[in-house]
Amino acid sequence: MSHSERDTVPLHPSSQSDIDEIENLINASVQSGPTTVLPAKPPSPPRASIPVSSSPFITSNLPPPAPSAATKQKPSSVPAPPPIPSATNGPSISPSGFGPPLNTLTEPVWDTVKRDLSRIVSNLKLVVFPNPYREDPGKALRDWDLWGPFFFIVFLGLTLSWSASVKKSEVFAVAFAVLAAGAVILTLNVLLLGGHIIFFQSLSLLGYCLFPLDVGALICMVKDNVILKVVVVSVTLAWSSWAAYPFMSSAVNPRRKALALYPVFLLYVSVGFLIIAID
Repeated sequence: MSHSERDTVPLHPSSQSDIDEIENLINASVQSGPTTVLPAKPPSPPRASIPVSSSPFITSNLPPPAPSAATKQKPSSVPAPPPIPSATNGPSISPSGFGPPLNTLTEPVWDTVKRDLSRIVSNLKLVVFPNPYREDPGKALRDWDLWGPFFFIVFLGLTLSWSASVKKSEVFAVAFAVLAAGAVILTLNVLLLGGHIIFFQSLSLLGYCLFPLDVGALICMVKDNVILKVVVVSVTLAWSSWAAYPFMSSAVNPRRKALALYPVFLLYVSVGFLIIAID
């Protein structure tokens, strides 16, 4: 046995039959001739691509329009607004008007006294002395106060007590009670008659109208003469009634004017009687 025969391994019968079958198929295909190959499907034509832009408007291919004569002109220059002044350059505006905000808690006492005195003098001029605002009570005494009426009532009580020879404290108490209670009653009378007036504003008006009687009481204390007292009291009584007339009469209906003025005149007559009677 040769070397090649020793290396050859016999095939299995089933494997040999498979090989024979493959060889038969190859020979059959060669004998039948070349096979026809169907042509491949032609490729589809390329589709037109749609440009995608981030802008919402479609760009136009038209040329831009030529600039007109109006666009060639230079735009008119608008002046810039003036700068707003800062708080350090101009006066600040407070809720009540121009000027620094009013702080009455930390201001000196003398400043408070001066402001109150100036208000009393201003209201006294509006009520007692002739001025164009007397015919329009709505404009007069808008900035009413009670310091002035309180001062005039106390001053009149002190003047009457100094004029009395006996029971000075009782004279002061009677005068103060009559004036204070009378002002409150007269104000309530005006309100009950349908008057359009503020309660404390009416008290302020009636108190300021006592200023002429204060002057008359001071004169009668210096000059103790019955005839002089009658003349002075008559003049000051007419002055006080004239001062109170426009304010009290315009606050009520014209048909009820007498009902509002009569109690006021009666109060001032009572005060004048006290000035004459006290010796």
